[in-house]
Amino acid sequence: MTEAYFTGVERIRYEGPDSDTPLAYRWYDPDRMVLGRRMADHLRIAVCYWHSFCWPGSDPFGGGTLDRPWMGSGDPVALAEAKMDVAFELFEKLGAPFFTFHDRDVAPEMGSLRETQATFARLTERLQGCIERSGVKLLWGTANLFSHPRYMAGAATNPDPEVFACAAAQVRDALEATHRLGGVNYVLWGGREGYDTLLNTDMARELDQLGRFLTMVVEHKHKIGFTGTILIEPKPMEPTKHQYDHDVATVYGFLKRYGLETEVAVNIEVNHATLAGHSFEHEVATALALGVFGSIDMNRGDPQNGWDTDQFPNDHVELALPMARILEAGGFTNGGFNFDAKIRRQSVEPDDLLHAHVGGIDTLARALLAGARLVEDGRLRSLRAERYAGWKSDLGQKLLGGLDLAGAADAGLGLDPRPRSGRQEMLENLVNRLV
Repeated sequence: MTEAYFTGVERIRYEGPDSDTPLAYRWYDPDRMVLGRRMADHLRIAVCYWHSFCWPGSDPFGGGTLDRPWMGSGDPVALAEAKMDVAFELFEKLGAPFFTFHDRDVAPEMGSLRETQATFARLTERLQGCIERSGVKLLWGTANLFSHPRYMAGAATNPDPEVFACAAAQVRDALEATHRLGGVNYVLWGGREGYDTLLNTDMARELDQLGRFLTMVVEHKHKIGFTGTILIEPKPMEPTKHQYDHDVATVYGFLKRYGLETEVAVNIEVNHATLAGHSFEHEVATALALGVFGSIDMNRGDPQNGWDTDQFPNDHVELALPMARILEAGGFTNGGFNFDAKIRRQSVEPDDLLHAHVGGIDTLARALLAGARLVEDGRLRSLRAERYAGWKSDLGQKLLGGLDLAGAADAGLGLDPRPRSGRQEMLENLVNRLV
């Protein structure tokens, strides 16, 4: 596209909390120092390609409502190029330092897989030019192994080995493209790696296939010299009835089984956490405890809906505690906050995309400031440490390493420990005062 798509809009600027400008940042000040680091470097914000530029606004009950010029009829490659131009226009106007993409976001299906992959390679070269011109970097790439009909029964877990091989071709090319474009992570989302019914499912075989596939990806990462992180994105269900990457703990167990726990981390999505029956904070805490914390897909669900609504975040209080945990752990290394979120299908104006991202970025920035206050205050951390202080005693150390069960039992027979309050209400009040 030769003309601006978001007409009349300049680069979004920080104007402060008192600003009444609709398209201005009130909290996101990229250069503001927070706990010794720039706000932009803490958040590492990325805009996703798929929801923002590929989703037509459809749902199971109706067709697309978003009339995008690049979604019309015509030469599919020319339309993909126009979409790419608009994508980078949005990235630059938002001042987003990163973006993310699926292979099929960048290049359309062209008939045969061979032709499609060749088109992806050509358009990746153009994508590299956009990156160099704009300075917007790639947080991560991935392959779409769920949209094409061949993947209706999964990709790596498919009962047909030919489908497995097709998936391998896509992942090889997407991983190599990510490496070439300077991406710092590669994500595998098992969109259909699961089952709809156990009646036709050999679960042991499918898990072994998935383990083999992931091992091949890790081996290829090292073969090509990609130094970024391989990430798995947990999700409990949808589109399948049950997905093998149900939540962070399940993924960790899978990685341990196939000896990949030091090679692969997790990309946690907020809405996937709640669909699994967890809080976002729980999934972050689990990943940090197990040593597999990698990156975040930032969105939210609707508490009245039981599916993945992928809405933009708008509640900084809800995000303050997980943000504090991330800060206490030292923050991201390769990861970042990727807006895997989509506008509502009634939001049909181009600038609705801008409003959505500005609001989401400001929510993250405000949550960062609240999380930093919790960290600087230190009382949550010290009260938590105090609760477990007994484990530093002579008895605690012996129980953790030295005494066998009989010895621990003998030590316990002479004790009479008294119940101690968990102080939950006091801690909740403390958090409310600080955030």
